[in-house]
Amino acid sequence: MLHPPSRMTQTPALPHPARPIWWRWARTARHTPDRLLHPWRRRRAGAQLRDTPAPAAVLIVCHGNICRSPYAAARLQALLATHGLHAAVDSAGFIGPDRPSPRNAVATAAARGIDLKPHRSQLLTQKLIDAAELIVVMEARQAAALSVVFGTVRAPILILGDLDPLPAETRTVRDPALQPRAVFAESYDRIDRCLEALVHAAWKTDALVPAVA
Repeated sequence: MLHPPSRMTQTPALPHPARPIWWRWARTARHTPDRLLHPWRRRRAGAQLRDTPAPAAVLIVCHGNICRSPYAAARLQALLATHGLHAAVDSAGFIGPDRPSPRNAVATAAARGIDLKPHRSQLLTQKLIDAAELIVVMEARQAAALSVVFGTVRAPILILGDLDPLPAETRTVRDPALQPRAVFAESYDRIDRCLEALVHAAWKTDALVPAVA
């Protein structure tokens, strides 16, 4: 009987070939509009938040409600508590109810003082939409989907990446699902930065709260 070679005798995998130059050009061109528009979008989003009363109820939305939105909801509650502020904060997604956050999400969040172990995903409902005074989404297409699925949405909808204080190639906060820990850290870093800006603008705080490393 033949047996597969041991790991020690297997031929090492060859490195992935470099991306062709046309692929890099196409990627750069695809993100150019978002990169150029980001400073204007950031100013507009901040001004709109400052010009309206602080929301008493915030709904944070992502695709599956297991990685980005549950972390963002817990982080926002923690930031508000640091300032002695309070708002009802909930999260939901478009698919897959009653699922736990993946292991990498739980571990990355725990390193930042956020416990996602008890979290179970919930679906967006009309009741959640109607109760919100601010809806925060991770992607522009999610903002469009809210109108398609629920019709007229009373609450203002914020694309979270628009508040990023750093230069941004895309409005989307990257979905780290099924990705390694480094991608979760990158996504959660951006969520932290944007939520600090959200609290600063919407609740008119005097200074940004540094994110937990």
